[in-house]
This record gives sequence, C-alpha cells and structure tokens, in this order.
Amino acid sequence: MGEATVKSLDDRTTPSSPIVADGRWAWLRARSPRRPRIWFELLLIAVSYWVYSLIRNAVPEQKAEALRNADWIWRTEESLGLAFEHAVNHAVNSVTWLIVAMNYYYATLHFIVTIGVLVWLYRWQPGRYAAFRTVLFATTAVALVGYYLYPLAPPRLMESMDFVDTVLVHNTWGSMASGDLKHMSNQYAAMPSMHIGWSTWCGLTIFFLAKAPWARILGLLYPAATLVVIVATANHFWMDAVGGWICLGFGFAVAYFWYGTWPHRLSKRVEPMTAVTPAASAPARGTDAPEPADREEPVSSGR
Repeated sequence: MGEATVKSLDDRTTPSSPIVADGRWAWLRARSPRRPRIWFELLLIAVSYWVYSLIRNAVPEQKAEALRNADWIWRTEESLGLAFEHAVNHAVNSVTWLIVAMNYYYATLHFIVTIGVLVWLYRWQPGRYAAFRTVLFATTAVALVGYYLYPLAPPRLMESMDFVDTVLVHNTWGSMASGDLKHMSNQYAAMPSMHIGWSTWCGLTIFFLAKAPWARILGLLYPAATLVVIVATANHFWMDAVGGWICLGFGFAVAYFWYGTWPHRLSKRVEPMTAVTPAASAPARGTDAPEPADREEPVSSGR
C-alpha cells in the first residue's frame, strides 16, 4: 500500500514512486524515459548520421592493410570449414533478377526499415523509444572504433579471389559500394557490418514489441535475409556480421546500464515523475515531528 502504480497500454504495470527532490533528482530524471520531441529527434538523427558518415569516411583507406586483413579473415573461415561466401556469391549472381533485387535491398532497406522502426517506436512506443534509440546510437558509435582499428576490404575487392562485384556488373543504381559513388564512401570499412547491426536491432525491436505473430516472425527473418544479401553481393564476410552483433550487444548493455532494465521492459507510455520535497517526506532536523491525529491500536484476536 502507499505505492502508486502506472498501468501501460500493454497491461504492464510499473511503479511510479515519488522521488525526493534533492541532488539526485536531475540524475534520476535524466535516466527516466520522457516523451520524445519530434524536432529534437529529427535533428539528433540527422546530425548523428552526418557525424557518423564524416568519421567513417575520414578513416584512412589503408588498402594494403585492409587486403591483408581480408586474406586473414578468409583463411580463418577456411580453417573453420565455413568459407562459403564465394560459392554463394557465384550461385546467386547466376540468377540475374535475384541478384539485382539483392543489390537494391542492400542499397535501400538498410535506411528505410531502420527509419520505419524509429517512427513506429516514436508514434506507438514513446516510453521505450529513447532506450531503443540509445541502443542504436551506441551500436553505431562503437562500430566507428572497429572501422578505425581494423580496416577490412570486402570480398568483392580482394585481388586474389574472383568474387563478383554484383553492383558493378549489373549496374545497380544508387549504391555507394561501387561505380561512380564509391569515392563518396570508405570502401575498406567492412568490419563490423552495420547492415547486420541495424537490421538485427530492427528485428529484435519488432520481435519484442509487436503483438502480431506474423510481425514478430518477419522481425526475425529481416536480419537473416540481410545476412544472405551481404554475403551474396560480396559486400561482407559472415564474420563481419559477428562483429555487428558484438557491437549491438554493446549497445544493449549501454541502454541497460542507463535505464536499469532492458528497453522492451520499460513502460509503453511515458508517465510524469512527481517530485517530493524533503520536508514532505521527513521532518526538518531540530524540529518536533507532529503527532498523528488518530493512532490505531492493534486489534486483539481474543486469544
């Protein structure tokens, strides 16, 4: 008794206890989910992606080291018996309509689906939006460290192998991986794969929050399909996907540390936090506490 509760629209009840308005108030308030503001979110996403692109493309394109690292990745996969990228690349490339579809998938859905999930969170899951956004931003930020410390050539740029650069061969419009637009993007920043990091973020977000079974299934299929696409188009090794998942794990750890729980366990809706002054919760030092007007005596059981 005495503890207020908040019941979210998905029938989850979370405590909404008053917080003492002392020096901890600002800290606790900063860590509590708040209703997102559209102008701030749009500005934050635009600036963050601009900074991400600027830093990612500013990393020196160390071609020799990137190719050496690609050779090491390939040898490692061969030693594990899992060097299947070459076979998948050539098999899918033999079906023109399929590989062209995968090229456009690689060039577009990476942005469209991610933005779509952010909009869905903002509109229908405002209490969880900031936490999931934190996961995405932390994942992307740590990926930049990987690009700087471990330059890696994608399979399509390996000089010792005959991988098919599917975008170049099939003249796919709009891809920054090949053709005239390749000079706008660092071609040797393949580890970790943010196509996998972002698609898995989208998939897990949909899986945890969607109620329709078909939507949850599609959520899990999306990163699985993305893995096939990045391998078939020779833009990544499967080990780059592992790097993307490690970065995503870091992102979820950051959100858990900041909010004290997993993002999907937060309330669906944002409820206001109430502040209680210290005087309301305890008498000031040096004063007498007022006596209660009525004091209930324990009721005897008769025994």
